[in-house]
Amino acid sequence: MTQFTRITFDPAVMGGKACIRGLRVTVGMILGLLAAGRTRDEILKAYPYLEPGDIDEALSYAAWRVEEREVPA
Repeated sequence: MTQFTRITFDPAVMGGKACIRGLRVTVGMILGLLAAGRTRDEILKAYPYLEPGDIDEALSYAAWRVEEREVPA
């Protein structure tokens, strides 16, 4: 697996979904905001505990997941 330093998984946080640095902010939420037309600056202003690198890594993680292939055994 590609190394993502800002993406965390914890069953006790957001049901184990991919989150940013253990926060209750999912990768999906960030992608949804971007898809809805929000800018990076708007997201960072609305969620001041996020960092620009968090958005970058969320995008990288999503791109990696889309390219991942599961081959049946």
